[in-house]
Amino acid sequence: MTTHTDKGPKPLGGKFLHFDHLKFWVGNAKQAASYYCARLGFEPLAYRGLETGSRHVASHVVKQNQIIFVFESAYEPNNEEMASHLSQHGDGVRDIAFNVQDIGIIVKIAKERGATIVKDIWEESDVYGTVKFATIRTYGDTYHTLIDRSKYKGFFLPGFEILSEDPFSKTLPKVGLNFIDHIVGNQPDKQMEPVAKWYEQCLQFHRFWSVDDTQLHTEYSALRSIVMTNWEETVKMPVNEPASGKKRSQIQEYVEYYGGAGVQHIALNTNNIITAIQNLRARGVEFLHVPDTYYDMLRSRLKNNGIKILEDINILQKLKILIDYDENGYLLQIFTKNMQDRPTLFIEVIQRHNHNGFGAGNFQALFEAIEMEQAKRGNL
Repeated sequence: MTTHTDKGPKPLGGKFLHFDHLKFWVGNAKQAASYYCARLGFEPLAYRGLETGSRHVASHVVKQNQIIFVFESAYEPNNEEMASHLSQHGDGVRDIAFNVQDIGIIVKIAKERGATIVKDIWEESDVYGTVKFATIRTYGDTYHTLIDRSKYKGFFLPGFEILSEDPFSKTLPKVGLNFIDHIVGNQPDKQMEPVAKWYEQCLQFHRFWSVDDTQLHTEYSALRSIVMTNWEETVKMPVNEPASGKKRSQIQEYVEYYGGAGVQHIALNTNNIITAIQNLRARGVEFLHVPDTYYDMLRSRLKNNGIKILEDINILQKLKILIDYDENGYLLQIFTKNMQDRPTLFIEVIQRHNHNGFGAGNFQALFEAIEMEQAKRGNL
């Protein structure tokens, strides 16, 4: 595991503030949005569709604290772009949107350095003000939309109408997921390094953290990972690729089922993972199973290291929450099973106690848990 302290040269201008929202292309946006509300504790926020003058695409927006997901589906049978995307990739993340300052400079530099501009800067307005947008292609068929909201005061974006509260949510326990911690993109073999370089060149990101297959492997499979981040380190984008092993790794399984590079998981940060997971389990969310031997080993390691975990390890064990630590602090994390039938996208819930890593110490336990699920699917 390597922590990169050298940020490289300061960006020539423009600033990435934080993740703005994630846009999913799905077969049925209304039902997908409802699923994330019922299971994961999101609330309806906004809608755009036939009734608001959007003739081709329906958009359902859900929110939990600072996390915003947009689910989109096509209305008409001949929407070839969305149809071919769904046929190739299944339901998944189409666009990782960033909230930025000085969008003009960011786009100018990205253009000069060879980024593919899907749609150059445009503006949209309503009674709340004006938003500037630009869309850039990143790995696979995934996009980044840059959003400058500095002259906008609305609840989401122009063209949307606000939705009333879901009465169902009042009857369910609150989850308490706060913001997007990081978003992981899986690449085919040998594509991680070119993608990391693309973030360095085109978006002026730098390397934050990395691991290779000598550090991250089980008996069967291995991976390499580089975490890319902006200058302020508010946006973290791990980029993974499979390393060859005896059997097919989870990264390779993802790439084959997704049909190329794409978003593998979304990590959502909470400040109380125990309550969050108890309530997600009560809502019917399924998580990867971690064997009890993991916790036996953990207890003996913690005893020798003198690391103080504030939470009750018996409760963490019961909920199957993983712990990773170093001399400065620790993190708690857990991974859902896949969020749709294709074994592609899943969700991570993470709580950090003065620890900026990504769970390298849990790799073995996590991969073995994923390999058990892969074996059930006949894909190991």
